[in-house]
Amino acid sequence: MISTKGRYALRFLVNLSRLGKDGQASLKDIAKEEDISIKYLERIAHDLSKKGIIQGSQGKGGGYKLKKDADTLSIYEILSAVDEELSPVACLKCGPSVCNRKDSCPTLGIWKEYGKVTKDYFSSIMLSSLSSSSFKDQNSEYETEYFI
Repeated sequence: MISTKGRYALRFLVNLSRLGKDGQASLKDIAKEEDISIKYLERIAHDLSKKGIIQGSQGKGGGYKLKKDADTLSIYEILSAVDEELSPVACLKCGPSVCNRKDSCPTLGIWKEYGKVTKDYFSSIMLSSLSSSSFKDQNSEYETEYFI
């Protein structure tokens, strides 16, 4: 399950991406607009800055802007930057070798495949596709809206 931190990181970056390539915004403004605690947003911004996804500037007119292009920044990269764990089961978080049942586990294969599908799915969605108010599921015959 994606944590609040992961969801907030996505909302933060969608907000920045809507400002365009050179647009920037203060954490205070984004926190207010997205209804996120400023302290929590500061921790998220720190993680994203450390991974080179955003860049901050101080002083009058300062704020944060995307350092990476929204067209090439995947949702997987964002979630990984804020330490989201996308492994479906604990034994895959540190690798299957830590599990003493790895050689006899009849379900390990499905969990590996599920993890791969999840990674591939989030890797295929770029931040720019979330810049509209909703994301349409391209693989569904039904029109589905996902809100973050």
